[in-house]
Amino acid sequence: MTGHAEQITAFLAVAAEHSFARAAKSLGVAPSSVTRTVSELEARLGVQLLVRTTRRVSLTQAGTAFRAQVEPLMAGLAQAQNDVRAFQTTLTGTLRVSAPLSFGLHRLSAPLISFRDATPDVDLQISLTDRFVDILTEDFDMALRISGAPSDLSTIWRKIAPVPRSLVASPNYLAQHGTPQTPGDLTAHTALAYTHLANGNVWQLTSAASGLTEPVRIKAGLTCDNGDLLAQLAQADQGIALLPDFLLRDAIASGDLVRLLPGWNPPEIWLTAFFPPYRRLPAALDRFTACVVTALGGTPL
Repeated sequence: MTGHAEQITAFLAVAAEHSFARAAKSLGVAPSSVTRTVSELEARLGVQLLVRTTRRVSLTQAGTAFRAQVEPLMAGLAQAQNDVRAFQTTLTGTLRVSAPLSFGLHRLSAPLISFRDATPDVDLQISLTDRFVDILTEDFDMALRISGAPSDLSTIWRKIAPVPRSLVASPNYLAQHGTPQTPGDLTAHTALAYTHLANGNVWQLTSAASGLTEPVRIKAGLTCDNGDLLAQLAQADQGIALLPDFLLRDAIASGDLVRLLPGWNPPEIWLTAFFPPYRRLPAALDRFTACVVTALGGTPL
């Protein structure tokens, strides 16, 4: 037995062609298949929809009424199917992307410009927040995150670029409080802590020489969920910060900040793209990802 949609499609074809043979030809099936399918529809509805003669097939009064109601519904269904296919294959529609605030301000403009130039028919909506959004429940098509190894098994992800980090403080702060020579020395200093750090108030530092990792429980004098503000506070002599290098390069180059413990490295973090569990990325999302990878991938941020 065929499905309801197939039955209605066969009935509408016969009604349009006034012939089972011509309807079958338009549908690309055998005439006997169309005859059987329409008979199943009439049996299911309990009413005769067509009058069959040797010369012509005509609609009954019930058939005319039924056709008037289902024809626009089937046209709408066909349009909906075409729209869904277009979403998968054409560069149209709305694309909602979440990204970290500081990363967005410092590094996201180039891929955004490239994407908008290539896809003028896509409505791009960017949300900048350092909070880890849930892309499945919050209706995002993609989230760019700077973090360690992903642990969310409900999404798919793609690493784009490593994000080096450094321990920094201002020259004035170091003059007043001393310069730490070992990770253990950090416990005597005021730390400017990032709210979303994976290990909380414990900084994991690994020796480049020995490979040994030393966890340091910091004394957080201030905790904040934004890297730009932490960098500004470090420049204002407020303490030691552990931040991505792309937030620090200008201040280090000008001498406003100094790198600390150069022989010790924090855990590796990456700029990573997270997606809902698509079997295949929609066209606009695939193009946006390609723009981000082209602009930022391959080299450390």
